[in-house]
Amino acid sequence: MRKALAILAGLAVLAAANWTIHSRERQLADGTVVLLELAPVDPRSLMQGDYMALRFKVENDAFGRDRGRAAEDGRIIVRADERGVAAFVRRDGGEPLVPGEARLRYRVRDGRVKFATNAYFFQEGTAKTYERARYGEFRVSPFGELLLTHLRDERLERLGP
Repeated sequence: MRKALAILAGLAVLAAANWTIHSRERQLADGTVVLLELAPVDPRSLMQGDYMALRFKVENDAFGRDRGRAAEDGRIIVRADERGVAAFVRRDGGEPLVPGEARLRYRVRDGRVKFATNAYFFQEGTAKTYERARYGEFRVSPFGELLLTHLRDERLERLGP
């Protein structure tokens, strides 16, 4: 009986992991491309290699200096300009989106608002390549989940390989 339960639990874990991988792969292939202006910082972590800490302009536009207003997780609505760079429009109240708008999910952790990720890791010794980063390129699901795919410079050109 224990063996059967262990096998079933193992199969459930594998199924959940494969479902997550499949949904992320679909998001990368079919997700809406959204560019968010960022304010990077370049700290170093000896344990994790090189990375760039990321903050996003939409966070400041949506919450200002009063981050306490975002006491719980939620979504905001952004609209892309002619270059594809998204700007804050409003907090999500559940109303339908108009063409050109996208929902972005945020999470509040330790009193800080986070969109997708707060760091971009890159290969050691390639920091110079990413110093010019001004935008994060994301793939966004219909539910507002974001996956950071690339960093872009001021001319919106992709950085790195």
